[in-house]
Amino acid sequence: MTTDRELHDHLIGRQGSRADLNTPVLVLDVDALDRNIQRMAALTAQHGVALRPHAKTHKSVDIAKRQLAAGAVGVCCAKIGEAEVLAEGGVTGILITSPVAAPAAIERLAKLAVTDDGLMAVVDHPGVAERIDAALAAAGAKLDVIIDIDPGIARTGVASAEAAVALAKTIAASPHLEYRGVQFYCGSQQHIESYAERRAAIVERTAYLQAVIAALTEAGFAPAIITGSGTGTHRIDLELGVFTELQAGSYVFMDKQYLDCDIADGAEPPFEVSLSVDARVVSANHSGLVTIDAGYKSLSTDGGVAVVQRGTPETAFFAFMGDEHAALIAADIGSALAPGDPVSLTVPHCDPTVNLYDFYHIVAGDTLVDIWPVSARGRAR
Repeated sequence: MTTDRELHDHLIGRQGSRADLNTPVLVLDVDALDRNIQRMAALTAQHGVALRPHAKTHKSVDIAKRQLAAGAVGVCCAKIGEAEVLAEGGVTGILITSPVAAPAAIERLAKLAVTDDGLMAVVDHPGVAERIDAALAAAGAKLDVIIDIDPGIARTGVASAEAAVALAKTIAASPHLEYRGVQFYCGSQQHIESYAERRAAIVERTAYLQAVIAALTEAGFAPAIITGSGTGTHRIDLELGVFTELQAGSYVFMDKQYLDCDIADGAEPPFEVSLSVDARVVSANHSGLVTIDAGYKSLSTDGGVAVVQRGTPETAFFAFMGDEHAALIAADIGSALAPGDPVSLTVPHCDPTVNLYDFYHIVAGDTLVDIWPVSARGRAR
């Protein structure tokens, strides 16, 4: 099977070559990407907070290394497979933010701990902590661990301050585990559109986090690391001053979900849209509708619909029309666009959209300048 790299390598460096890409294709504006990376790095540094951005957003060794070069202390990964790929690529300071519980995954975690000194992982259950300790003993390794605290969504994390203290005691009794701190990620609050409502929700959740920290501290387990936050709440969390490091991820790309949110309290958003899916018109036989070649298999469906970035009036409405197709709907659009015309789309939700592609097509202006693999896409488990 011909890959995107084989299709497009000859276009690298050719002026205006973005227009010649086969579509649908994942496109990344490298200048906007770098500005986003620098802005978040500068903001966290200004507040004296470390940045450990979440690599589940981009699954890319290339992007992770740019984040490290800008001052990040490491990156987060959602799964052991992502951590393996990034570690193999030379990325350091990896924190696995979802519990590793399956026997085979625990074995892989122990194996990775042998070769990656900066590796950390979250735990949320004493029994799992004990199984990880046993696997580390067999591998001859040690591992720094973070207690995951449930922020109220009942997905992962200990469910109470008492459970956090009990787990800390189990970790302390496990010779191959080293307790480092706590994780608290308020995922459901990230996309509350109103800044005031989002802030109120985070203030309430932060009070709960502080109660858990107080209980741990009283029991002799004061956390050195307090990690969490995201793109939607980074500004609020920096203001509240509880986290020692932020895990924001989507800021590197931005997407419709975050564009719909007031993430800067009425000020101009600090981050730019750097990611897009480029598509082409494949049919234009109706005055108010054209069909493009990007459908369910090209864009995430969990964050609403894509929005037009360029190539057609911004008033054009996007509607999925199946696996391979979508419609752009606007008055007289059928006479304005013809089959073969290119359009660019801002994606609904960046993380799952990236997961649909094997490569980023890196552009500077309208010129393809490089092609980067979505390195961890095939090793997500």
